[in-house]
Amino acid sequence: MSSDVKLDRRSRDNGRVTISDLSQALSLTKGTVSRALNGYPDIAETTRVRVIRAANAMGYRPLSHAQAIKTGRSCSLGLVIQLSEHDAHRPFLAEFLAGLTQAASKEGWTLTVATAENDADTLRIMRDLVVHQKADGFILPRVLWDDPRIASLTRENTPFICYGRPKDSREMSYFDVEGEVAMAEAVSYLAGLGHRRIAYIGSAEYYAFSHMRRDGYKAGIDAMGLGFDPDLMQEGALSPEQASAATRRLLALGTPPTAIICATDSLARGVYDVANELGLAIGADLSVVGYDGSPEASAMWPRLASFAVDTRKAGATLGEMFIARIRDPNAPVAQHLIRAEFRPGGSTGHPKLTPEQLVHALAQRRATQNI
Repeated sequence: MSSDVKLDRRSRDNGRVTISDLSQALSLTKGTVSRALNGYPDIAETTRVRVIRAANAMGYRPLSHAQAIKTGRSCSLGLVIQLSEHDAHRPFLAEFLAGLTQAASKEGWTLTVATAENDADTLRIMRDLVVHQKADGFILPRVLWDDPRIASLTRENTPFICYGRPKDSREMSYFDVEGEVAMAEAVSYLAGLGHRRIAYIGSAEYYAFSHMRRDGYKAGIDAMGLGFDPDLMQEGALSPEQASAATRRLLALGTPPTAIICATDSLARGVYDVANELGLAIGADLSVVGYDGSPEASAMWPRLASFAVDTRKAGATLGEMFIARIRDPNAPVAQHLIRAEFRPGGSTGHPKLTPEQLVHALAQRRATQNI
């Protein structure tokens, strides 16, 4: 606890800590303490931090209903998770929530989480949370290229921060990971190992990240002088099963790839399944790179080479950005980009076979399997 906090134990013994208790402990007026807790811009940052730390140390908790009436704010970040998503956000949700909660708690805010069944349900729930002062605005995870949440919140003048870069995001606040840079680096890495036929399996085009990662792959192919071949790009995969189908199409080409980059680790699992079925050795006969750095990647054998994202840090940064936006609505648009970290694995290596030799090997194995 800070040495400038003179904690009166009698206050805590007799019930909840009040603004009066904080005022007395910090030798500040109640008005200054209240304005610091509610993020008013006329309070110096050093004073605000001092008050917030003292409030956390003394266990101060505002009466949320009274605070909402007084300030017009609930001091709560809203997050609506749509269960109809193909994976219900499972790969990143736990760490993301931990980061958001950390950012909210640090500033004396709360996190309001709700679930929805579909797009219409999501918009209705967001509207209700604002009307009933349960949330001051929203963090929008897994942003869509044309996102109905953005259109609705903009129309209703409700604050939001995007996790991702949708179409026309130049005047929009967002936090994102540069997936396009990661995909270009993946191409460069594989080309450096000697691969010349490098394929890409992408996710659904309605996700904003799909556009970024696809464009990064194409930029990487151009930068390495490999010549873009549209047959090597398979998009629209949302599950390992769909990625398996895409892998079969790629390996059936007259000149198949010796390496495959996947937009997510989950899609890479589908590549592994087909390789195992056909008797191809991952890392030798076929190199694979994923994206997410998920626990799933670590559990695959051989370990999947992947670009890892610090999802907890993403949640914390988004929370900080949102609270700053609420405290200063006139602040300029905030846009924060970070890089994913490449984690090598046994799923990549120098190509053991040329594309022509791979065609021959696959033909032999299919003939053997049909006997």
